[in-house]
Amino acid sequence: MRITVLTGAGISAESGLATFRASDGLWENHRVEDVATPEGFAADPELVHRFYNMRRAAAAGARPNAAHLALADLARRHDLTLVTQNVDDLHERAGSPHVIHMHGSLTGALCAACGHRWPAPPVMSPDDPCPACARPSTRPDIVWFGEMPYHMERIWDALESADLFAAIGTSGNVYPAAGFAQAARRGGVECVELNLDNSANARDFHRRITGPASRTVPDWVASLG
Repeated sequence: MRITVLTGAGISAESGLATFRASDGLWENHRVEDVATPEGFAADPELVHRFYNMRRAAAAGARPNAAHLALADLARRHDLTLVTQNVDDLHERAGSPHVIHMHGSLTGALCAACGHRWPAPPVMSPDDPCPACARPSTRPDIVWFGEMPYHMERIWDALESADLFAAIGTSGNVYPAAGFAQAARRGGVECVELNLDNSANARDFHRRITGPASRTVPDWVASLG
């Protein structure tokens, strides 16, 4: 069976990582506009680096949970394309191969000047020179608001060719990911949502499984055989 899975912040929350934003619109006590936009980075790169240094440290200290491990097991038994909105590496550490990080990764650094990419050190600063062009234009390799997500052609191809699409721990508020279920369903793909509560796009799914990812995902994977 060809399966495409999209994961969001809800799957990593049980590993102790904060979800994208709280009900007050803040992300770990910061305005999203200040730490997750190109304009915010241009205005205060030191703040943005400090924010992502803390997130990188938190991710490094987290451990994959039962949901991450179940998806790694699913990849061993089915033709799985695993797409994540998360910027942590918990899927990889759980054993999932070829994870598609559509919003980038905390483990990567990017030169805003020449586009060169390299593994991110634990701590980054605005003065870090690019290894390729030597300019101090280092930024986290993260897709911010107003920027195009990565690997979209691969993702659309996977959705079109899937027999089953599942969204796990996603809010259904952030596009283009929020449109994946609708696109898959139009193509005749069965769509299932696994979430603590119904997402904003819950109507796009054929069925919904409610509960914590660490319980629902292993049960769902086991049901697929």
